[in-house]
Amino acid sequence: MNSTIISEMDMSDAVLYHYGAFPPPNLNYSRLYKKIASATEAMARFDQMLKNMHDSEILLSPLRRQEAVISSRMEGTVSTMDEILQYEAELEEAPTKRPGARSETIETYLYQWALKKGQQALSNGQPFSEWLVRSLHKELLSFGRGATKSPGEYKKEQNYLADPGQRRIRFVPITPEKLQEGIEKLFGYMNENEEQILLKTAISHVEFEALHPFQDGNGRIGRMLITLLLWHKGVIAQPQFYISGYLEENKEEYIERMRRVSSHGEWTQWCVFFLEMLKQQAENNLSITEKIHSLYEEMKGPFAEALSSKWSMKALDYIFANPIFKNSKLVADSGIPVPSARRFGRLLEQRGIIRLLRPASGPQSALYVFEPLMKLVRV
Repeated sequence: MNSTIISEMDMSDAVLYHYGAFPPPNLNYSRLYKKIASATEAMARFDQMLKNMHDSEILLSPLRRQEAVISSRMEGTVSTMDEILQYEAELEEAPTKRPGARSETIETYLYQWALKKGQQALSNGQPFSEWLVRSLHKELLSFGRGATKSPGEYKKEQNYLADPGQRRIRFVPITPEKLQEGIEKLFGYMNENEEQILLKTAISHVEFEALHPFQDGNGRIGRMLITLLLWHKGVIAQPQFYISGYLEENKEEYIERMRRVSSHGEWTQWCVFFLEMLKQQAENNLSITEKIHSLYEEMKGPFAEALSSKWSMKALDYIFANPIFKNSKLVADSGIPVPSARRFGRLLEQRGIIRLLRPASGPQSALYVFEPLMKLVRV
């Protein structure tokens, strides 16, 4: 936003970045011990569930899309799980514009695309670094409206967080001139400081949001980094921890707690909020994961009976990972022999296990939805 428009907005309640106050010089650990213990216990229960699952990547991939929907919605980009999965079903490889696809759908899809790319980079040995964050940002804004907002590049002009409805500036992040120094401090803290890991994650998240290093996409990148840091530091065995549900439900408190870190030095209070978020979200993630796992176990018999094939489990895995799918992609991507895969969609539809969304027409393949799983993950 240009300076003319900024001057027209109310700055009376604006909070400025906390220069010289990171990392926090002291925390009130007596207020944090019980919160750390309860959050750690809840996350350990969730992590144990992940370890016991047949394949957490297959079973929880719908939750990555759910996280993309909620995290993007927090920034005003509204789409649905059905739209994201149908868009994905039509893709061949990288994100692209498709007929009928809304820009909001593409932007939401790019969130889970970027998160997956970040997971792959860390798995391949890339360090938790500036390079990683800029790569995530480049992927997030690689296509559509975001492509005009300097993907992968730090801001060159002062940005701020505003409440457009009330024409009120709420927070002024670090200046572009001080940003590089701030980023280096942040990554030094994340990689070298010996603070308890849940507290380190809490402090790293609020600092990243306060730096607000990019022209756009900071909130989404900041929330991705929570999952990636927890996984990278070994708190969870798989990068399958999603946090935006709690933050959306408590969005005003989330924003205000972050502001008060800068305005009043309330690092401890922020950590209390963040640890409660981890606990509540771990419990929510565990609940939905158990429901998905139970559905998976429940569907083994019907799939085997409907398909009468040794490939029934492969079909089950494919459909859980892709609850909206084109029959042609089931044939091409599932690893099931082509003659079997070609008839599986029809057989499952006949038994009422999946529902036809769009019949085959000419070169266009039939499109199906696995409704029992969609009912669990729609938001």
